[in-house]
Amino acid sequence: MRAKPSSNYGSDTEPGSGNRTFSIGGHILNVPKPRPGLYLVATPIGNLGDITLRALETLAGVDIIACEDTRITRRLIERYAISAELKPYHEHNAAMARPKILERLAQGASIALVSDAGTPLISDPGFKLVREVSAAGHAVIPVPGASSVLTALSVAALPTDRFYFEGFLPARHVSRRTRLAELARIDATLVMFESGNRVQETLADLAEIMPGRDAAICRELTKLHEDIKRAPIAELARTADTLETRGEFVLVIGQPHKDADVMTQHDLDDLLRSSLARESVKDSVAHAVELSGRPRREVYARALELAKEVRGGDGED
Repeated sequence: MRAKPSSNYGSDTEPGSGNRTFSIGGHILNVPKPRPGLYLVATPIGNLGDITLRALETLAGVDIIACEDTRITRRLIERYAISAELKPYHEHNAAMARPKILERLAQGASIALVSDAGTPLISDPGFKLVREVSAAGHAVIPVPGASSVLTALSVAALPTDRFYFEGFLPARHVSRRTRLAELARIDATLVMFESGNRVQETLADLAEIMPGRDAAICRELTKLHEDIKRAPIAELARTADTLETRGEFVLVIGQPHKDADVMTQHDLDDLLRSSLARESVKDSVAHAVELSGRPRREVYARALELAKEVRGGDGED
């Protein structure tokens, strides 16, 4: 449940703004107020120890911390004894909150924007705020740190020279498969988020649409039950029913193999059988031609043969 919308970004002195300190290792450190501007502060993606010193100094020094969920951010600032005024900024109240933030910035305030975890704006709200703050001539200052995208890439044991971040795939089955077919044409390592209740279905779709690729499933990164599985995507899909589905997932899919421009006959047959069980011959052929790299005439002839096996009869529809 999201925090309730609030428009209280008023210009009165904020509680706690005179106590700019944080505690680390039992030592209390004083910090100055940062120069006016909007600070994009990366926070831990799980382990609260993964906060940078600069992030702590910034969070302790600003006038306001704008955050997705005040309850989640409060756990972080309490860990480091930061006395800060938390204000909600999330997709449900952003339109009301942005003018108040801009007003405070115009009055010389320093404001930090944080997401629930990781780097702000990465699959999280904030883009419109940064755009409007920049357009108004105020400073926007990055305070880099943890990112689940880069963390997953670093441990996936897959090429990182080119990568494409997709974020969350569509929840609906047909839309997801359509999007995966588009992603299959990108010659880069793919990084995507997925929820536990859909990860098994997504792995099955990936195995069908991007056969032969290597992949990694990264679950609960930096947390107590962190789990990373690396294998060909087909193998990960076959064992998907054994996955612990609680937690947060980042999927990393390797680049297409250089010798995989043309799909093998075995993979083509598997793709056609799966498609023919749900779609018409025409749609199955169009889908297979796009993914396989094989001539349409060849794919169509094979689809007719397999349609008899899958459906019986003459295979036409």
